[in-house]
Amino acid sequence: MRIAHCQYESWVGDFEHNLKHVEEGLARADREQAEVVSFPECFLSGYPDTEDEARRGAFSMDSPQMARVLDLTSRFDPTLIVGFNELRGADLYNSVVVAHRGHVLGVYSKCAAYQKFHKQGREFPVFERNGVKFGVIICADGGYIEPVRILAAKGARIIFAPHFNYIRDTGLLSHFMKVRADHTARAIENSVYLVRGNNVVLDTAKSGITRSSGVGYGDSYVIDPGGEILVRSKRHVEDFICIDLDTSKGPDQAFGMSKSAWSFREFGGILEEALKHAKPA
Repeated sequence: MRIAHCQYESWVGDFEHNLKHVEEGLARADREQAEVVSFPECFLSGYPDTEDEARRGAFSMDSPQMARVLDLTSRFDPTLIVGFNELRGADLYNSVVVAHRGHVLGVYSKCAAYQKFHKQGREFPVFERNGVKFGVIICADGGYIEPVRILAAKGARIIFAPHFNYIRDTGLLSHFMKVRADHTARAIENSVYLVRGNNVVLDTAKSGITRSSGVGYGDSYVIDPGGEILVRSKRHVEDFICIDLDTSKGPDQAFGMSKSAWSFREFGGILEEALKHAKPA
């Protein structure tokens, strides 16, 4: 499967600007014959750090904004993965929509959302394109074991992980190392490809982040099931990455199951029992 990621900058609250960027990325992915293309976390709405601003740019799945996104996908062949602040009744979710040729294939909502105004998602859909199954997590979700394990157990061979990073410069290097380690672990544990699809911040006034100063450095990449980085974007600039992934070989197995599944079957009960008696840190 040929996949792509658009490491672009979104502007908070500027749907028109962001949708135009999606059109540009879809067109390029189409020219490159990519089958799936992803965009960063909350790309369509921007990712502000206050609830009032997040709600101002949010929209629902049955909104005119989403209708325009779907109309855009009808003109290009790649399956689109793009994030937005989703209104669901009175609740606000950090979500991505997966769409193809004018049709919604599904929605995934961040399960480890750390903004207090976001509800936590608890559904883990798996999608398929030309016989290849893939799933989606969002940013911080990749720092936890179970989300990717669940998707891999459902047959996903590629995990897309859209990000929005704006990191304080004092913690930049440690964040860089930790994220790389998390993604490498998730890829190896589950024998999947992991697509870290980050954003970039070029104009801090457009970022929507008001409570701290930082850097949106980019560094999107694709890790293979053995933990190797196959392709990486440039840093501190908008960029586009595209690569062919060989999904013909099945996942590594241990005792006739995936390593992650076998580990959970053998030790999940022991872990649950240990947690019953664990004292809070």
